[in-house]
Amino acid sequence: MDEHLSPTWEDFAAGWELGIYGDPVFCGVVAGLGLGYLGVFVVLRRMVFVTAAVSQAAGLGVALTFYVDIHFAMDIDPALGAVALALAVTAVFAVPPDRLRLSREGILGLVYIACWAGAVLVGDRIAQEAHEISAILFGSAVLVRPEDLMLVTVVGGGVLLVYVAGHRGLVFAAFDRESARVQGLPVRALDLLSWILVALAVSVTTRALGVLPVFAFAVLPAMAALMLSNRLRWVLPIAAVLGAVAGGAGYLFAFFLELPVGASQAIVAFLLFLACSPARLVRGP
Repeated sequence: MDEHLSPTWEDFAAGWELGIYGDPVFCGVVAGLGLGYLGVFVVLRRMVFVTAAVSQAAGLGVALTFYVDIHFAMDIDPALGAVALALAVTAVFAVPPDRLRLSREGILGLVYIACWAGAVLVGDRIAQEAHEISAILFGSAVLVRPEDLMLVTVVGGGVLLVYVAGHRGLVFAAFDRESARVQGLPVRALDLLSWILVALAVSVTTRALGVLPVFAFAVLPAMAALMLSNRLRWVLPIAAVLGAVAGGAGYLFAFFLELPVGASQAIVAFLLFLACSPARLVRGP
């Protein structure tokens, strides 16, 4: 009886040379880097589950494009559906909660549940794409299409450039709103821009990698970086590097242990957080 042999570095190198593993690894690294950077703003603003809701909305957008294609013969790029639903949800979050007489947490829960349930229900009606819908919801980025890698790189790079260029204004408007208003900054517009950028990054990476790793990249590297430093100028690059490590190492973790890729990338991000946590005890609050 033949014994099952675990994958080796030679197997990985052979697959890399054939172009099988390069795009998924690069996509994980790029996605982790960009979302790790953006995640610092999300975590510091205590809006962690905004990312979860937006990524679920992006997953629903992908599922809807498949549904429309199958049942109405309308060929729509799944990435476009992901971006459209993510931006729609972001617009909801931009509405002041007091106008709806709901807490922000209540709105988040409402959107998250509706998008998750919607994606599952729509996925149930498109058996032809059941595997792809499952990958979007739970994260199984074994293979990444070149066009998805290109989109993640271009959109992620553009979002980071906007954040770097408008760093002072975006930070000021996000963390000291009253002072920003006194200084004449368009706080509401900057706030909306900030969430639109997050929505764009989350939607395209969700299409490529799935909901689970995207949520992990947008939260855990930032939390780990905050364990290491309180200074924003250090936290941002540290979070970006940790996110990139989680994206790349998570794929290797999945390959050698033969595990689902999305879950492996998420667990590696969690392990990095655990590794950084003792630093908080050493340096104090």
